[in-house]
Amino acid sequence: MLSFIMSLLPNSYLLPGWLVLDTNPLNSLLQGVVGACGISVLCSLLRVYLLVEESWNEKNDPSDENKPSHQRRTTAGLGGRLQFVFVTGVLTLVGSRVASLVALEFCLRAVSGWVTGGQGSGRFPQQLLVQSQFSLGCALSCGLHFLHEGAPQRWLCLLLAAALSWFLARAATRLLHHVAALYKLHSSQRYCGVCISLLTSGSRLLPALCRTVAITFSVAVLAALSIINQHFLSATEALRFWTPLTICYTLLVVYMQEEQHRLPSSQAILNAVVVRLGGLTVLMLTVGRWADVIHILICFLGEAGCLIPSMDLLDATSSQDEEDYEDYRRKGRRQRRVPGKEHQR
Repeated sequence: MLSFIMSLLPNSYLLPGWLVLDTNPLNSLLQGVVGACGISVLCSLLRVYLLVEESWNEKNDPSDENKPSHQRRTTAGLGGRLQFVFVTGVLTLVGSRVASLVALEFCLRAVSGWVTGGQGSGRFPQQLLVQSQFSLGCALSCGLHFLHEGAPQRWLCLLLAAALSWFLARAATRLLHHVAALYKLHSSQRYCGVCISLLTSGSRLLPALCRTVAITFSVAVLAALSIINQHFLSATEALRFWTPLTICYTLLVVYMQEEQHRLPSSQAILNAVVVRLGGLTVLMLTVGRWADVIHILICFLGEAGCLIPSMDLLDATSSQDEEDYEDYRRKGRRQRRVPGKEHQR
């Protein structure tokens, strides 16, 4: 408790200890910008894919035109800018150690979900991409921290990375606005190169997104292992940290997989965020530092800042799972009624 109180006291930079960044503030800010741009690119391209898929379904089944569309919303305007600034600030404050833990946790959850049933679900890749938003930002942040560690002109390298990511985010946003406004008209009349490309090869967009995100998290796993092990002076300390961490992650994955089968997907996703970050908080209270605990609590804000504006994406990717859940509930009710009738006989 004394260490916690001391960490809240001002230091030489006139800031509480838990607000002191791992690296130069400019480097942390640039890493946060890259992470936020990566999240923006992911959301924009995922919305483009859902719009193209919706248009294709309407052409093949005219009855779908009367169904509510979940992909009409875009993140333009003041709301989108505020979300970008908020996520950038959160990623800037979150330390590289906690960002590494978040990236590792998501990788384990994604692999376990794919192994235990995701292979048979057509919507699983889309749901995973929606859930990965903040974790992707953390993966980019810790990956950049690892790749540029020790570089003599680190800030310049990060500045170039931030400029490139900003350009890609703007291009993806413009593509989303173009597709949302003009895709149906241009694809029907076939005079727009962008829309014709999406019409002929739009189905490849989702696999390409999945491969890109998988490569990003693969690099982040290596970076996370290196960053976390740097804080240990001996193998005993590393074992004391990794043992409860592995047990905690395994129990969280098993619990969340059971919840996903019992609850509708959108509700299970939101519950999973609270459970896994809550588990990490308890773990850091046991074997971590107080600064890590504060950073994990900040991650709650980051997850909320990514998922709340993307509720339409959650609804769109969970629509089929909601129908399966209702069928599952009906079957369960029928099974409970049958033993009761037999008992009366």
